[in-house]
Amino acid sequence: MKILVPVKLVIDSNAKARVKPDQSGVDLANVKLSINPFDEISVEEAVRLKEAGKVSEVVAVTIGVAKAQDALRAALAIGADRGILIQTDEMVEPLAIAKLLAKVAEAEQPGVVILGKQAIDDDSNQTGQMLGALLGWPQATFASKVDLSAEAVEVTREIDGGHQTLKLTLPAIVTTDLRLNEPRYPSLPNIMKAKKKPIETKAPADYGVDVTPRLKLLKVSEPPARSAGIKVKTAGELVEKLKSAGAL
Repeated sequence: MKILVPVKLVIDSNAKARVKPDQSGVDLANVKLSINPFDEISVEEAVRLKEAGKVSEVVAVTIGVAKAQDALRAALAIGADRGILIQTDEMVEPLAIAKLLAKVAEAEQPGVVILGKQAIDDDSNQTGQMLGALLGWPQATFASKVDLSAEAVEVTREIDGGHQTLKLTLPAIVTTDLRLNEPRYPSLPNIMKAKKKPIETKAPADYGVDVTPRLKLLKVSEPPARSAGIKVKTAGELVEKLKSAGAL
């Protein structure tokens, strides 16, 4: 069985994002970029399934500019077998990404597509669901446990009332949550091996998908600075402050 793992290159979670002076977007110059944390979890889970003998190949795929292959190299260092870079300079929206991934899935014929529930740059949380709809495959989102067999996958997900377990017939779509696993730190030998693993470069036109943006970004701005708090000595004083602020 083959697993397809989409990954994305985003601003590192420990780096501070800066807005461009003209508010046209986020400034990516001189900012550390890393594989999306949720996608890192997806790659780790796919590699664990391969190590358990349930999967024969793990294929990572990313969509973006040439530098996006850094996310593929990170996935290959964790243990993915090969990568596919769909190179484009356009800002690709979730629907276009889902359409491209659907074409890749049709070509690769994976048993499971496992991807992060969202990317930490735009927080859209849409691609997995759209991909399931386009392919007509069953899907389970926000997975905290995955148990794969030859014909089905059981996914445990956290809900308000506790845990919900779904059984999906293959092929299927699974999106991962933070509690699914703890990604390994790639060793230096595996990082070196990743440089020799194959990456196939494609273009959106190769799949017949139009990635022209349908949304227009009007403005990106910093969140307002938080005002300083105040200290109160008694509960009565707290109530009065809340009333004067209109909170009560």
